[in-house]
Amino acid sequence: MEESNSGKLNLLELVALVVGSIIGGGVFNLMHDMASGAGAGAIIIGWVITAIGMLMLAKTFQNLTMKRPDLDAGVYSYAEAGFGKYMGFNSAWGYWLSAWLGNVGYATLLMSAVGYFLPIFKDGQNIWSIVAASVILWACHFMILRGAESASFVNAIITVAKLIPIFIFLVTMIIAFKLGVFTHGFWFTSTGSFQFADVMSQVRNTMLVTVWVFIGIEGAVVFSGRAKKRSDVGKATVLGIITVILIYALVTLLSLGVMRRAGLANLGQPAMAYLLQSVVGKWGAVVVNVGLIISVVGAWLSWTMFAGQLPYEAAKEGSFPKVFAKENRNGAPINSLLFTNVCVELFMFSYLITASAYNFFYSIASAAILIPYAFSAFYQLKYSMQEAPGTTGRTGNLTVGWIASIYAVWLLFAANLGYIMLMSLLFAAGIPVYMWLQKNDNHAPKVFTATERLTSLVILILALFTLFELVRLGVNGVTGLTWSQFGELF
Repeated sequence: MEESNSGKLNLLELVALVVGSIIGGGVFNLMHDMASGAGAGAIIIGWVITAIGMLMLAKTFQNLTMKRPDLDAGVYSYAEAGFGKYMGFNSAWGYWLSAWLGNVGYATLLMSAVGYFLPIFKDGQNIWSIVAASVILWACHFMILRGAESASFVNAIITVAKLIPIFIFLVTMIIAFKLGVFTHGFWFTSTGSFQFADVMSQVRNTMLVTVWVFIGIEGAVVFSGRAKKRSDVGKATVLGIITVILIYALVTLLSLGVMRRAGLANLGQPAMAYLLQSVVGKWGAVVVNVGLIISVVGAWLSWTMFAGQLPYEAAKEGSFPKVFAKENRNGAPINSLLFTNVCVELFMFSYLITASAYNFFYSIASAAILIPYAFSAFYQLKYSMQEAPGTTGRTGNLTVGWIASIYAVWLLFAANLGYIMLMSLLFAAGIPVYMWLQKNDNHAPKVFTATERLTSLVILILALFTLFELVRLGVNGVTGLTWSQFGELF
């Protein structure tokens, strides 16, 4: 008997679902974030690299979902399957860190949008912003504890709310676009012409921004069970990601044809609102800010649920301590959600000491998720290499694995050294958690293998070095460090 297609999604509907799941609040500040460290030429190169890399990562998640359906605990399960328990834990730990650190970033972006209408919140980085964001955070917390889930019509409203302002923005930018503005300072170099080292440095500056706006790309393959035709899943993933890349690239590049790079880099957040206001007047900023508020509130609720669910799911699989697996009578992960949101609350107070909290938290959240993304790519390559020669699709899967792995390594190199150093502190904090997990929950005879012990030692040394540099340089000094400056630290 054939399975009914009732309620199943066709290709166009699947593409729309993929697009809606990837585009979040980051797009509303994208032109500022990209222009802060790169000119138009470098941004174009950055988007080409991102298009290839993200397509290969998406194919990686799709292939592994098909090849290893037993690994259904999350993308971090690929790290454990391929590289052992400690790497699996670090991937789960990094994925969870990225989820709740991203929520801290969402909070300041939301309050800056509200600040457009209520000046008491200013740029989303004052004590009143922390108070208001805290109320929203704990309202989401208790709503989830009651078993509340996003209804489909709410998700539809949120999707429309973020896409309408983007569409209005793009149409306006096309009309207002001036080629002379776009080509001014095209390469953003001292000579004004293409200089390989300078341009590639700018390209690296765009990488964490692109990772941030694509976080959630692994979720695209989740919709495979909702397709009318299985063959549509791969097409929808590719078409959806290409559509998102086109939207993101147009948002950034068209902006550079309306306002010069230096102007975009100095816009307040959300930059889309202020840029549209400069062209059409105040109503443009109102439309964008209203859309952003609705979009970010919806995204924040979803990611609060997700960030709380992550340790819960990992605990059930033995990748996190069992205390995170406790549920309340409504089936909500009570301990996991509480611990996650306490972390979000504590980090909100950094708004008072961090110059640009949104940029800081999207950068560190992006750096954290590089670990599970990288190990997923490495496992795709390892699994494909272990397949027997002549296996159907093996050559294509090896190609996907190689390109995705190279892209993942490139992202780690492109990330500022300072953010990698800050991440070492958070990963070092995970070491005692892992030791507790192995000794008390998993009753493992040995906590670390020789390789894992060496890895944990490297993390600890880097964390201690980072603490020293924080005392010496401060947070802003550390986040400004690049790989080229590494030798100078000694």
